Amino acid sequence: MNDTMIIYCDGHYVGKDDAKISVFNHGFLYGDGVFEGIRSYNNRVFRLKEHIDRIYNSANSILLDIGISRQEMIDIVVETVRRNKLKDAYIRLVVARGDGDLGLDPLKCPKPAIYCIAGSIVLYPEETYTQGLKVQTVSTRRNIPSALNPQIKSLNYLNNIMAKIEANRAGVLEAIMLTQEGYVCECTGDNLFLVKKGVLLTPPPYIGALQGITRNAVIELAQADGIDVREPLMTLYDVYTADECFLTGTAAELIPVIDADGRTIGNGTPGPVFKRLLEKFRGLTQVDGEAYSF
Repeated sequence: MNDTMIIYCDGHYVGKDDAKISVFNHGFLYGDGVFEGIRSYNNRVFRLKEHIDRIYNSANSILLDIGISRQEMIDIVVETVRRNKLKDAYIRLVVARGDGDLGLDPLKCPKPAIYCIAGSIVLYPEETYTQGLKVQTVSTRRNIPSALNPQIKSLNYLNNIMAKIEANRAGVLEAIMLTQEGYVCECTGDNLFLVKKGVLLTPPPYIGALQGITRNAVIELAQADGIDVREPLMTLYDVYTADECFLTGTAAELIPVIDADGRTIGNGTPGPVFKRLLEKFRGLTQVDGEAYSF
C-alpha cells in the first residue's frame, strides 16, 4: 500500500496512518453501513453517478441518512482520486452508521461517517483474461431478498466471504453461488453471464443477483451490438452446456470462465462474444465518466 496515500476520513483528508474510526462505530461493530467499489480510467471516474445513486439507494433502504448531497459525495470521490494523483484507480466509498453504544439501536448513532479510499486492486492474474478462469459451485447460498436484499451493498459481506472461503479451499479464484431454490445467482464478487446460440443470458436481479454497474454496461453494449440479452432463471446445467461464460465486476471488468465444476465450457477457451464485449467495454471506460485532473 502506498505510504503517501491520502484518505477522506469523515470530513478530513488525512494520510493512511491517521485514517481511523472509533471502535464504537456501528459499521465496525455490526456491519451497519453501505459501500461502493468504483473505478477510474484515464482520469475519468467510470459511471460515478450510477455508483452514487446506488449507494444512496442502499442507504435509504436501511434508513441511513447520509447527510450530504449526491453532488457533495461526487466531489469527495473525485477529490480523493485527485489528491492521490491517480490516473487509474480503484475507489472504495463507505458510509457507516456512525458512533453509538454497544447496543444494536441505530438511533444511538446520531451522525453517519463517510470514508473514501483511492488505490489499486488486482483480483485476477493477467493470464486469466486470455486463458480463462476455473470456478467452483459452493454450498453457501446467496442471501434471500426477503431476509436481506442483496441489492443493498451493506458492510456485512459475510455471505460472500463464506463463499469465498469455500472457493479458496477448492483452489479456485471465484465461486458460483446459488439461490435457496438452486438457481444460478452470481459469484462471490462478480455477476455471471452465459452465451448460448448467440443469446446473452444473465440471472435476473429479483432472485438476488446484484445489478452491477459493469453488468449493466455490458448489457447496454451487447444490445447496441445487436446481441439478444435475456434474464431467465438458470440452473447449473445451463452453465455446463453454455457456449461461453464470463464474469463482470467493477474490479474484475470482464473475465472469461472456461471450466465450471470440472466441466469444460464451450471449447475451453475465451469465446468471441466475450472478446468483443471486453474490447467494447474497455473502449467505453476511456470516454465515459467524471473527468478530473491533477
